Amino acid sequence: MISKILIANRGEIACRVVRTAKAMGIKTVAVYSDADANALHVREADEAVHIGPAPSNQSYIVIEKILDAIRQTGADAVHPGYGFLSENAHFAAALEKAGIIFIGPPVKAIEAMGDKITSKKLAQEAGVSTVPGHMGLIDTADEAAEIASSIGYPVMIKASAGGGGKGMRIAWNDAEAREGFQSSKNEAKSSFGDDRIFIEKFVTQPRHIEIQVLGDQHGNVLYLGERECSIQRRNQKVIEEAPSPFLDEATRKAMGEQAVALAQVVGYYSAGTVEFIVDGERNFYFLEMNTRLQVEHPVTELITGIDLVEQMIRVASGEPLAFSQSDVKLEGWAIESRLYAEDPYRNFLPSIGRLTRYRPPKEGTQPDGTVIRNDTGVFEGGEISMYYDPMIAKLCSWGQDRTSAIDAMGEALDRFEVEGIGHNLPFLSSVMKNQRFRDGHLTTGFIAEEFPDGFADVEPDAEAARQLSAIAATIHHRVQTRAAQISGTIGNHRRIVNNNWVVLLGKTEHALSLQTADDSISAQFEDGTTLAIETTWLPGQTLQVFNVGGRSIAVKIELSASAIRLRWQGMDMVARVRTPRVAELARLMPEKLPPDTSKMLLCPMPGVLTSVAVSEGDQVEAGQALATVEAMKMENILRAERKGRVSKISVSAGDSLAVDEMILEFE
Repeated sequence: MISKILIANRGEIACRVVRTAKAMGIKTVAVYSDADANALHVREADEAVHIGPAPSNQSYIVIEKILDAIRQTGADAVHPGYGFLSENAHFAAALEKAGIIFIGPPVKAIEAMGDKITSKKLAQEAGVSTVPGHMGLIDTADEAAEIASSIGYPVMIKASAGGGGKGMRIAWNDAEAREGFQSSKNEAKSSFGDDRIFIEKFVTQPRHIEIQVLGDQHGNVLYLGERECSIQRRNQKVIEEAPSPFLDEATRKAMGEQAVALAQVVGYYSAGTVEFIVDGERNFYFLEMNTRLQVEHPVTELITGIDLVEQMIRVASGEPLAFSQSDVKLEGWAIESRLYAEDPYRNFLPSIGRLTRYRPPKEGTQPDGTVIRNDTGVFEGGEISMYYDPMIAKLCSWGQDRTSAIDAMGEALDRFEVEGIGHNLPFLSSVMKNQRFRDGHLTTGFIAEEFPDGFADVEPDAEAARQLSAIAATIHHRVQTRAAQISGTIGNHRRIVNNNWVVLLGKTEHALSLQTADDSISAQFEDGTTLAIETTWLPGQTLQVFNVGGRSIAVKIELSASAIRLRWQGMDMVARVRTPRVAELARLMPEKLPPDTSKMLLCPMPGVLTSVAVSEGDQVEAGQALATVEAMKMENILRAERKGRVSKISVSAGDSLAVDEMILEFE
């Protein structure tokens, strides 16, 4: 058995491998860059080795630095996690030459299936259904446009060595094909050190469904069901689930057997994933094979009870699989939500900074029998860097059926506190409440179709507005009572107070009468609705469960001098509790207007300005590319919103920019 594993990765996946290795009694070694000196994976491993500067191409993907760390620590095996060197055949070959066990598939399988172009050719030869496309290498943007046009728009432009949504673009015409080719090429070069690009037909109304395979070194290969990964934005998965709400047993079996056959053709062992695109008629087409552990592997673990990291270690040690295909049973339903450091109100652009508060929900079996799991690589007080993927955590839920798993996820998201950076918790919560999602009517276009204008504030319905107004009034009363006790104006004896208040929730007023005692609170609204409120909330608590009208509501609370911020189920509301007279006067106050930035191009995220496409004095048209900003390994092209003339450019290519820093001005 392996005795010491070096984890050639960082963040949550490194922590995930450490957890299983410790349970197996195996020592672990972390590697870290300058940016990760205080990272959680460094703290949790038994040893840690510094491997270089923050950029991954100077640290995490430099093979010689990883080999040197192995020599320093005496590790006899390496787990690559996902991304970085996980699908790099040169790395696996270098480990083999050095006599180090690679906890992954054989070199030949990585070469064959890790390369998107080669894998598609092999799949075609093996009789696997594949998406129409051009599998040859493409050298120029004009050639890309010509090929795309011959395939027929829309097309998907993809990096051959890609993964995680990096180096992928959808093009609907020649201009987008040229632009997408160059952006994909640049991202692929930066992220993987390999800028080869290919093009395939983009299937409309598609579902992204993948099969988990697992093989040993004795010729045994089996499949562990499927995962639905259709909720994506920018070709990167956001919410995954297992099993898929769309597949029937016959399709599941056909996809699984085809995935196993493909793995056997290349002599595959270890954990791997065969990805398919599935249309509305359940026709499925091979996309690619990921010769590594997937980000979303926890949902498979939750429905099968199989620890995939443990199996990878045992397979790498030469052990045969201890179970067969007939032993694999899918029980219940699991959901994974990827919590990202990105601002959903700014079109999901990356956010960086310090986690001033990071408090996940309680893990393990819940009172109702559901299960919560949180895989993370961060901690409160830690910093989210601009150099790496923006994922903070993978929150997972399990239930006996899909509805209970979704409901458990919604509750867990409400109880997840993250402050200090922009994050997508409100968006994830809103998806759990989305009826189309709950009905299982998914496609990879879900986010674009359900949020065509981008994600905006979730507005409460009438019932939710009353509940939040009652909570705001209760909080206001508790704060006033505490202040009065501190000032000594009232004693500690019990008393009942009748309070008439107007709660401004967002832009809507709710008049209510709050009847309070030490042990009971009720709010009566103008329409006669009365809500009983039970809570143990005290000033200073930032998360509390309120029982309102018999319903438990977990609310995040932030107090300021004149307002109460409440966040629940994707809603982010500012409540102001006023007396009727103050509310009357407040209605007369003029509304403060935001500054006019219509003649400025502001940087929407922290990042590096890689290029400026215009010069001072240039006339630009609506939609024209103005500048490109790179953040967290993704290129973001900034375009003109309207026709105009550039009057001033304030920055230069190579500059590091903050959020809302001015790039250029228009006349």
